[in-house]
Amino acid sequence: MTQYQVVHCTINGKSCEAVVDVRASLADMLRNNFRLTSVKKGCGVGECGACNVLVDGECFNSCIYLAVWADGKSIRTVEGLTGPNGELSDIQQAFIDEGAVQCGFCTPGFIMSAVEILESGKRYTRDEIRRQLSGHLCRCTGYENIINAVEKTMNRRLGGDE
Repeated sequence: MTQYQVVHCTINGKSCEAVVDVRASLADMLRNNFRLTSVKKGCGVGECGACNVLVDGECFNSCIYLAVWADGKSIRTVEGLTGPNGELSDIQQAFIDEGAVQCGFCTPGFIMSAVEILESGKRYTRDEIRRQLSGHLCRCTGYENIINAVEKTMNRRLGGDE
């Protein structure tokens, strides 16, 4: 087995290629090869959610997802959520509006999980949103504000009460 492999994937809408160590995580590839620093390296074992990214529309802990598994896949990070003129997405703005951003370390992972929730097109209850986000650790205890941000964005998108 060779130690290095070429990975071809789409990152935030752009075709990308990187030579990676076959043991490298997707988090390492995104941070080191593409300088996507919204991907935070927290626990390194898939327990805190700070490194969450979307792979083909599904959220994964990129610290335990091998970079070579991303070959042929579409990856989205927080950097890929901004509009063409750098404007924030609705969920990013909701995090600001609701005070869901405290120290900010866990925020990108929470936002990417929220994107998966919001793009499902399903209306979730607060308890369901809480369960969907349960794989994240926030040491600043911003959970209620985070849930508020996700709920309000979901209601805006689906045409309901805020």
